[in-house]
Amino acid sequence: MSYASLSVKDLTSLVSRSGTGSSSSLKPPGQTRPVKVIPLQHPDTSNEARPPSIPFDDIFSGWTAKIKRMRLVDWIDTLFPCFRWIRTYRWSEYFKLDLMAGITVGIMLVPQAMSYAKLAGLPPIYGLYSSFVPVFVYAIFGSSRQLAIGPVALVSLLVSNALGGIADTNEELHIELAILLALLVGILECIMGLLRLGWLIRFISHSVISGFTSASAIVIGLSQIKYFLGYGIARSSKIVPIVESIIAGADKFQWPPFVMGSLILVILQVMKHVGKAKKELQFLRAAAPLTGIVLGTTIAKVFHPPSISLVGEIPQGLPTFSFPRSFDHAKTLLPTSALITGVAILESVGIAKALAAKNRYELDSNSELFGLGVANILGSLFSAYPATGSFSRSAVNNESEAKTGLSGLITGIIIGCSLLFLTPMFKYIPQCALAAIVISAVSGLVDYDEAIFLWRVDKRDFSLWTITSTITLFFGIEIGVLVGVGFSLAFVIHESANPHIAVLGRLPGTTVYRNIKQYPEAYTYNGIVIVRIDSPIYFANISYIKDRLREYEVAVDKYTNRGLEVDRINFVILEMSPVTHIDSSAVEALKELYQEYKTRDIQLAISNPNKDVHLTIARSGMVELVGKEWFFVRVHDAVQVCLQYVQSSNLEDKHLSFTRRYGGSNNNSSSSNALLKEPLLSVEK
Repeated sequence: MSYASLSVKDLTSLVSRSGTGSSSSLKPPGQTRPVKVIPLQHPDTSNEARPPSIPFDDIFSGWTAKIKRMRLVDWIDTLFPCFRWIRTYRWSEYFKLDLMAGITVGIMLVPQAMSYAKLAGLPPIYGLYSSFVPVFVYAIFGSSRQLAIGPVALVSLLVSNALGGIADTNEELHIELAILLALLVGILECIMGLLRLGWLIRFISHSVISGFTSASAIVIGLSQIKYFLGYGIARSSKIVPIVESIIAGADKFQWPPFVMGSLILVILQVMKHVGKAKKELQFLRAAAPLTGIVLGTTIAKVFHPPSISLVGEIPQGLPTFSFPRSFDHAKTLLPTSALITGVAILESVGIAKALAAKNRYELDSNSELFGLGVANILGSLFSAYPATGSFSRSAVNNESEAKTGLSGLITGIIIGCSLLFLTPMFKYIPQCALAAIVISAVSGLVDYDEAIFLWRVDKRDFSLWTITSTITLFFGIEIGVLVGVGFSLAFVIHESANPHIAVLGRLPGTTVYRNIKQYPEAYTYNGIVIVRIDSPIYFANISYIKDRLREYEVAVDKYTNRGLEVDRINFVILEMSPVTHIDSSAVEALKELYQEYKTRDIQLAISNPNKDVHLTIARSGMVELVGKEWFFVRVHDAVQVCLQYVQSSNLEDKHLSFTRRYGGSNNNSSSSNALLKEPLLSVEK
């Protein structure tokens, strides 16, 4: 069925033509033809004698119903996600792949763990401790089958920065606080997982994450330069003090560590890029850190260069059980714990969800958070500092075709064997070799490609990336995170409080209504404005929406092709199909707006509200206030009815002119609000 209607201009011209003939042909205008519309079913609120209370049963009904349906197997799968893959494990198909992936990641993790421990200001052995128990625990409680957890560069830098102002790196207190930090981080992660707060991370823009990570990678890389230069530099998370101390100590520069470190770094980068470029050589990427360690250790043991500092003695054996101490510093460490927890959500959960999607299985971010929390809590009982998911090791694990968490157990066994048998060999590892491993790892985190992409696609996101990275570089990681998150939330709040509102016009030859800015060929009707609100309506944005709607009382036709001035507005049609929610404040504001419109002879019409929005409006009494006849299923139905009013008004005005000119009586004189009379409607079947 076609619903094409003439515009007011066309209707007026028809009436004009009918009134310009001879006097014998002039007759008072007759009744206009009824408009066909689809009836809108209004919700029944007659049984609600009082305002509805908060439906607590509805809020928890989904959870309670799910719990009631859960069997014993479901409970086991929820508490111990490893049973999901244990029950369906295909030994002949999966074991070889998991074994090779676990060994590959283990070989990569041993040198990386020691390097990151040095970055955290801890003895290298604590990097291995953080790679042992947490890896085993995560394999049981973690829901990702490819995520490789352990020490990472960013968390290590945060640990070093947080503890630097409390204890010196040579003090036992520094180690105790790092272990306590793991406990606090684990508790926060468990709480967030149990309370299902993983969704909070959605408010942090990806451009903020990229800018923060890129700046942190630069700071981490510069902090490791001291092992290349052969002299100490300032310990800071800000770039200026680091660069100043590098320049100030230039007279202490030593060539041997610089040459060895640079050589190992070049080898690491070449192996990493070749392994990425060619799938058949991807083992080079995983073997690169071990290659650097072996090469550096060989040179140090053969030539004994005095200017190259070595790791030194490392205790042999597995970590022993002990409770974290120094709880009197817990309050001081809470902000850093929260920051590390946030990084864990960004890094670990983000990687885990991406790998789950790539390998076609579902992953619950809250369950993942809980698994990380348990790993850190139990790890802290065995001398581990905070562990989280690693970009590089997880990528290698996935590229090695790991199928299940068994690969993590294999990695843990590799670390255990290293602690039991290989630590005597680690004392000859050059510090510059460990620094080269860190620099090689973080070089991939400097996301300049993202900056170029943002510049090309979205200047606002590029400015967010630039602000976050600049603040992080010059004012420190903690301030950088706070500023970045603050700007992210500010953008979210701004977008929510200032939603997109479009004026719609009709596409020629159709009954489709689109944004007149996007479709300049779409035409509007004199006296009628159609407004689409593209967001939920609630207390934070209703004031902005009301201000915008008031602006449309005096509309300018600059986005259409008609080129004529628009008459004063007589009808405002709200297209509400994009509105998913409306709260009580917004409904009250719309009622006030309706009353304002009424005093200025403007009729409000509402088109296509969804079920929940319609029910809220009905409960508020707005349907009775506006009138059921002004609620429509489609925009076009509302336009037809409004045009019918305009047509009736024009015909009445013409009839008044006719009777005055030819002396007829005026029994049907118009009221002050001639437009707002009962419409001529017929219900479409």
